[in-house]
Amino acid sequence: MTDLQAELSFAHDMADAVDVITASRFRATDLVVTTKADDTHVTEADTGAETTMRKLIADTRPDHAVLGEEEGLIGDPNAEWQWVLDPIDGTANYVRGVPIWATLIALRHRERAVVALVSAPALQQRWWATAGGGAFTGALGDRSGSRIAVSAVASLADSFLGHSSTGGWFARGRGPQFVDLCERVWRSRGLGDFWMHCLVAQGSLDAAVEPVVSLWDLVAVDLIVQEAGGRFTDLDGRPGPDGGSAVSTNGILHDEVLSLLARA
Repeated sequence: MTDLQAELSFAHDMADAVDVITASRFRATDLVVTTKADDTHVTEADTGAETTMRKLIADTRPDHAVLGEEEGLIGDPNAEWQWVLDPIDGTANYVRGVPIWATLIALRHRERAVVALVSAPALQQRWWATAGGGAFTGALGDRSGSRIAVSAVASLADSFLGHSSTGGWFARGRGPQFVDLCERVWRSRGLGDFWMHCLVAQGSLDAAVEPVVSLWDLVAVDLIVQEAGGRFTDLDGRPGPDGGSAVSTNGILHDEVLSLLARA
């Protein structure tokens, strides 16, 4: 096994390089924005950030494959090591000047995540984890960080829930179930994207749910939540980041959340 701390340090190095690109173009009046085939936005910062990370990986780890949101898979699909990149998770926020967006970086070994890093320069915070090494958070520039853990909240009525936009739940036939869940918790917030899962990992939220999402949105946050002591599955309870949906919790509430969101 490669040195995971060395790979984590490399992930921080990539994030340092990318933060310069994304932060400098955030709220720029001349930001170039186009629409992809799936009707989602992509900006010059997305493509520039991914290109920068791909070059750094190619220059230093040429035998590693790379899967990124903007350019897809480059390299051997059967490579032992694969980086999974989302240059800007929360592009809609980025485009509208909302500071909840981040670069997501993960390294998988034989399809199992072993290194994860989330860098949110507009929030001045990062979260990271290594397999078996715990999860941490720190301000930008702080690579030591503080260890984080999920909450111990045991009652749904006392829980704080994060979620994505409501429309996706109804489009996928789980709208009433989602509303029921929101009515049963203490508080809910529509934070969406990476941040709500990182807040679950650090114990600020107790659960976070989203009905449709891609692999590169989840590989990093999945490992961070798990290493913080939480649980991460899709809506049908399958573990891992490749189910097309996401439920992260402190573990205690997980089965109850899944039950309430189950198809009728």
